[in-house]
Amino acid sequence: MLVSLDPQRIQRAKRSFTTRRVPTADMMLVLTGDVAPRSGDVVLARVEALGHHGRIEQPDGRRAALYSGDEILVCYGNRYAPDQFEAEIGADLGPCHLVAAGGIASTALSWNDRIGRPTDITPIGLVGDGAGNPINLKSYALSPQPQAPDVPVIAVVGTSMNAGKTTTAANLVRGLALAGHRVGTVKLTGTGAGGDLWIMRDAGAHEVVDFTDAGFSATYRVDVGALEHAAKVLVGHLAASGCTVVIAEIADGLYQDETAALLRSGLLRSLIGGVLFAAGDAMGASAGAASLQAQGHNVLALSGLLTRSPLAVREAELATGMQCLSSRALRERDTAVALIPQLDMSRREAV
Repeated sequence: MLVSLDPQRIQRAKRSFTTRRVPTADMMLVLTGDVAPRSGDVVLARVEALGHHGRIEQPDGRRAALYSGDEILVCYGNRYAPDQFEAEIGADLGPCHLVAAGGIASTALSWNDRIGRPTDITPIGLVGDGAGNPINLKSYALSPQPQAPDVPVIAVVGTSMNAGKTTTAANLVRGLALAGHRVGTVKLTGTGAGGDLWIMRDAGAHEVVDFTDAGFSATYRVDVGALEHAAKVLVGHLAASGCTVVIAEIADGLYQDETAALLRSGLLRSLIGGVLFAAGDAMGASAGAASLQAQGHNVLALSGLLTRSPLAVREAELATGMQCLSSRALRERDTAVALIPQLDMSRREAV
């Protein structure tokens, strides 16, 4: 069933970060009934009972408080977050959960016992355009750049969620920006949220994009071929925007399915020139670096939470023979720019 959507109702709804690329003027209808939602579909939903997420991140970054009865504009998506929720899209528009503050509607399967149960929401209907088609983020994705200039790319990966990847990336951005580079940053995988983007902008990034700019609300259970295409589009966009170096963060840890598939990808290996590996301890650093090297990656250095401990740094450097770079070191322009000559650009012709 198609129902006209009052523009004032859309204006009153608390709109999430994941929907930021969709013009409000395109939101004209609500589709209800026997509808199977897809990842990236925009949905108007009602908050029923507050749980872990009591706020929603809006497109401008402000976190609006939620109340029972609020209507929200979010996107369907699957979520993989060991520190929070594992969630999957249901088969219909039945009651589900808000599983990410950035605006992800899904059915929580499990959650970390350190957090509360998820916020309950009831989908009112998929948001549609004037032709009656469900609005999906893919329709608003960036287009490929046919002749983007070649730029060096440093990837930041880690052992797990919250291993220090974003902090590592942001401090490297700061050091490169202080050295005069126009730094582009991209988050290739994860769950739609603006926090990491704001951090990169605050660090001095010239241009910032993520997978939502490629049409994904979240990347859990997205085909690796689609992620490879997104990586090329997003890096190409940054290069075309005048960036002289790109920092690419890949979410979660080496064992997460999409992360593992991307890191095995020959296309990704040809796209990036080197990897900074973030870990929480020496054993994780040693095992992760060895795994990346076995896959043919050029591991430049270690970083992450372990660099907060001089003892952990000593253990990691002895175990791997690699340098551990702290946040303070990465912010220094000389340290940051010294990484660029270490990049392996020899495989770029394969891209």
